[in-house]
Parts: sequence; structure tokens; C-alpha cells
Amino acid sequence: MSGERRETGGAQARVKGDYGERLVAEALEKNHWTVLERNFHSRFGEIDLIAAGKEHIIFVEVKLRKSARFAAAREFVTRDKQRKLKATAEWYLTTHPTALQPRFDVAEVYAPDGAKTADPVIRYWQNAF
Repeated sequence: MSGERRETGGAQARVKGDYGERLVAEALEKNHWTVLERNFHSRFGEIDLIAAGKEHIIFVEVKLRKSARFAAAREFVTRDKQRKLKATAEWYLTTHPTALQPRFDVAEVYAPDGAKTADPVIRYWQNAF
């Protein structure tokens, strides 16, 4: 090897994920939510965004896709993924007690040209599971 660095598929996915998460975080903040955490990790899994509002603390899974041609992005939040999100949220709540009602949401971000997309579309699902 000549010392050149290659970006792996995982690194590319992380860059895309960061873009989608940033868009959703900005949309939440415009709607008067306070983003508490981004990419919160526990031994059970990861939650993309955690935000607080007047009544709820929301645990948001963000899915970015070029299109919904194959399937809606939210369909990729499988039962196994939901189980991991719930376990991670329970861990978060034991370490960050709150009187707010927990809720699980899914945000779909459609960006055909990735970060170069002029008008990405965000579809947001409250109480997704």
C-alpha cells in the first residue's frame, strides 16, 4: 500500500448518519425541543437523539435514505433495533432521572444527493413503537 487512506463503508455511513441527525436535531430545536444527547451509547446500543420538551423526553432513531423506492426508512427500525433502543433508553433514564414521559420516535430523512441535497425531506413519526 502506498499510504493512501481509504474511507470505509462504515465511515461513509457515519458521515451520512451525522448529516441526517443534524437535520433532525435542527428541526427539533426549531420546534422548541432541547436536544440533550446525540449518539448516546450504552452496552445495549445507541440512540441517535434524545430531546426534551414540555411533557416528553423523546428517544429518536434517525434513518437516512436516498429514496423510499425499496421501502420506507422507518421499516428498517426492526424489532431487534426497537429492543436495543428501549434497553438503552431505560439505562439513560436510570442515570438521568426525569418526570417527563418517555416516547420513541422515528425520523426519516430522504436526501437523494446526500449532504448535497438541496431540499432534503424529513418525515417524522411520533410514538413509532
